[in-house]
Amino acid sequence: MREIGRVIKFYNSFFFVKVAGEIIPCKLRGLLKRDKKIGSAVYVGDLVEISKLKDKSGVIESVQSRRNVLIRPAIANVDRVILTFAVDAPKLHPLLLNRFLVLAEKSALDEIIICVNKIDLAAEENFLAEYAPLYKILRTSTVTGAGVAELKKILSSGVTVFAGPSGVGKSSLLNAVDKNLKLKVGKVSEKILRGKHTTRISELIEFGDGFLVDTPGFSAVDLVEAGLDKNNLRHCFKEFESFAAACKFLNVCSHSHEPNCGVKAAVERGEILRERYDSYLALLAEV
Repeated sequence: MREIGRVIKFYNSFFFVKVAGEIIPCKLRGLLKRDKKIGSAVYVGDLVEISKLKDKSGVIESVQSRRNVLIRPAIANVDRVILTFAVDAPKLHPLLLNRFLVLAEKSALDEIIICVNKIDLAAEENFLAEYAPLYKILRTSTVTGAGVAELKKILSSGVTVFAGPSGVGKSSLLNAVDKNLKLKVGKVSEKILRGKHTTRISELIEFGDGFLVDTPGFSAVDLVEAGLDKNNLRHCFKEFESFAAACKFLNVCSHSHEPNCGVKAAVERGEILRERYDSYLALLAEV
């Protein structure tokens, strides 16, 4: 009898699949093709069909269609990413913020949330308010408890990737949500991120009715490795789309040097945030 479950961990050549509350270590059926990027045809987060064996292990027979895939760590079927930054200590650099946002957009995630942590340090209450028309902004503080209950509710359903640069208070914030979560996430982070390219071991951590993935190395992903080039980068800045129709070189305009560019004109009119456009140019030079 075959059953459908979710892959929650890959370790020592075994895929650990959760099926009806039971965790079953599984191997791949030999007919499944290999994927050179991750060394396997299966990602953590995949919904798979398995056959149980007498020794209580299993065999993955097939993989269900994926909604999306995050590049690093390799996680499939992600519902949302929460990109966490601090209002201060360390100060937020616009290019880093937009790099995170571009990587999230390229992964075709259903929901992208910007979490502004340490708001107790903010002189301005509406820090990053200019991004609110583009993304949901969640403001949090472990000192005052602001936003913690809302964050807990968000994490309690679906598959959530919790990302952000070091020093922004992610571990403290997760610990404020659940005092036991910090140790679990720390353990996973050590496995996932021993250096820039170590992504072979990934794990979904159960939280409420959902799963959490902590990935402090998200920003270290090379844009070219993530599949970005000069032709698709512009589509990761979603506010460009409505103005691109006015470009003289429709569908091929890079919105950088071309004349009669609808996007550049919108920047000059203040209809596109200047720091978003400057970040786009910097990332365009990188790819």
